[in-house]
Amino acid sequence: MSLSRRTFLTGFSGLTLFSIASLARARVTPWQSLGPFYPKKLPVDSDADLTFVDGKNGQATGQFTRLSGRVTDQSGAPIKNARVEIWQCDAFGAYHHPRDGGGVDTFFQGYGQTTTDDNGNYRFKTIKPVAYPGRAPHIHMKVIDGSRELVTQIYIQGEPANKGDFLLNAIRNEQSRQSLEVAFEASTDPDESELVARFDPVLG
Repeated sequence: MSLSRRTFLTGFSGLTLFSIASLARARVTPWQSLGPFYPKKLPVDSDADLTFVDGKNGQATGQFTRLSGRVTDQSGAPIKNARVEIWQCDAFGAYHHPRDGGGVDTFFQGYGQTTTDDNGNYRFKTIKPVAYPGRAPHIHMKVIDGSRELVTQIYIQGEPANKGDFLLNAIRNEQSRQSLEVAFEASTDPDESELVARFDPVLG
């Protein structure tokens, strides 16, 4: 084999391996609007259980849901000690925010935060999101890892209102759009009445 042909094939092989490696990198989770209802001031009770507010004798209205997942970079490496925040409207479609009347369900926390463990895992207890005029059901999420930040929204897989949601459909790439649609399913544990949902954010 001539030197030039050997050089070409070696280079082509390297290019192929590079291309495969590039394709193997996970797609970065799409950025979505922060929205107008991010808390102006973080509530005193801002833990990972949004269904209960400290000092109040009652629980939130809605379908309780265990939302969990794993935060990684594009190579699949877990990101530990990242701050994960979520916020959403209550079961009546109102946010705990002065621009939305402060919320209807006083037993719903409305906002929560947690920190990923050594394996990048996070977990919240909240309610299944509901629709309000102009928007499909969704949960806002912010992930902060040092100088890196992701703001996105989580939607319900198979929800008919998704087709008319202007923010979700602003994502033109179908695969990217579908990455924000999550199944809210019954637990496999027969003694568990809460729904389970999994969302794995990927930071660039």
